[in-house]
Amino acid sequence: MLFQQISDWNDAYSNGPNIPGGERWPQAWVAPAQAFRDELQGRARLDLAYGDRPRRRFDLFMPEAHPAGLVVFVHGGFWIKLDKSYWSHLARGAVASGYAVAMPSYTLCPEVRIADITREVAAAIAQAATMIDGPIMLTGHSAGGQLVTRMISETSPLPESLRARIRHTVSISGLHDLRPLLRIAMNADLGIDSTEAETESPALLQPLPGARVTCWVGGAERPEFIRQNALLANVWLGLGAKTCCIEEPGRHHFNVLDGLADGMRSLRQRQCAPSPRSSRGDGWGEGHSDPRALRLRWAQCRAPHPKFAAANFDLSPQKGGER
Repeated sequence: MLFQQISDWNDAYSNGPNIPGGERWPQAWVAPAQAFRDELQGRARLDLAYGDRPRRRFDLFMPEAHPAGLVVFVHGGFWIKLDKSYWSHLARGAVASGYAVAMPSYTLCPEVRIADITREVAAAIAQAATMIDGPIMLTGHSAGGQLVTRMISETSPLPESLRARIRHTVSISGLHDLRPLLRIAMNADLGIDSTEAETESPALLQPLPGARVTCWVGGAERPEFIRQNALLANVWLGLGAKTCCIEEPGRHHFNVLDGLADGMRSLRQRQCAPSPRSSRGDGWGEGHSDPRALRLRWAQCRAPHPKFAAANFDLSPQKGGER
């Protein structure tokens, strides 16, 4: 009988040292992010305030025509590093498809606690939502995955009017259970205690009614990130949410994001996927652009019936606010 146990918790959550050439990130994102901002010129509205602290700022990238809705991307960095400037180019796919994209920075630990960051992200979403009408799609990476799924949990700090506008949430390599992080050295800066681990872990919370979430991870990521990815999809499926769990083969913790910049990649298409149209009651009625390229888990992500295939990634504006 084979048992598994984690003996080195720091290594379990360490990404760069376990990726060949991993030292290139995050610097590898700086040039393409700047190039995208330069390319958009007047359609890149930078450093918009959503609060009084220096890092309470967001960038808003606008499409050429009236936006079909709002995509919010929340960055990672274990809640202790990075900011909005590294990720601008990841808005390319959604902007090209007609959506406005907001990318907030937030105050970092140890200056604040994760619970404070949760409230800041909610404030950023609320401010951006006053500027862009229509449905809201949330996307977050790593720590950002925890933050966006907190927005659709039962203790979400978002007002009901905004909750009703959230159509879909995509958590990429998300950290959905904070309890293991109590064991890592980084917690000296994070300051997570057992109480905060329980109140800020989406996997330990009820999803909002009608919540719709895709948990996406690279197949070459650390096993703990793959486990955390499947965890939320599994738990929330049992609590009534519409969930999807995807492992993208060959992708690690950093290049798993590349698909957001490409309008034809499955990750970008799922980010703004329309509300489910299937009446079968056994799934979303949507699939993905290349069924052979992805490993899908849980019944909610089974391949669509042929009659729904043509509607899989219709990016036209959707009526209503189904999450």
